[in-house]
Amino acid sequence: MSPKRGDRAAPPPTGDEYDLRFANSEAAEGWEQLSRQAPGNLRRAFDRLRMSPRATDSPERHHRLKGKLGTARFKGQELERWQYEVTGGGRIWYVLDVGDRTVWITYAGTGHPKATD
Repeated sequence: MSPKRGDRAAPPPTGDEYDLRFANSEAAEGWEQLSRQAPGNLRRAFDRLRMSPRATDSPERHHRLKGKLGTARFKGQELERWQYEVTGGGRIWYVLDVGDRTVWITYAGTGHPKATD
């Protein structure tokens, strides 16, 4: 369907972006909660994950998880697992499929994931 007058203009793809997708419905619900609680922070997280999901320039906010949490099996593959701190308690966990250029969001929420407890 072609855009019409009044429609939003979508940014053109550069070919370097990653596609962000929810791995489960809980992650999608958590994303919505974060969107209501901290929309500006979530937008920055979205932009960072889309353009540089492996960025290490802000390790206190964005880093690969350590130890056994550093990888996860997803769709039959062992993938890197990362975390982005959206707020003091809000987190996004994702696995990175570099071959498909997809960030699979496995957890999003206003609190720490239970796996860290």
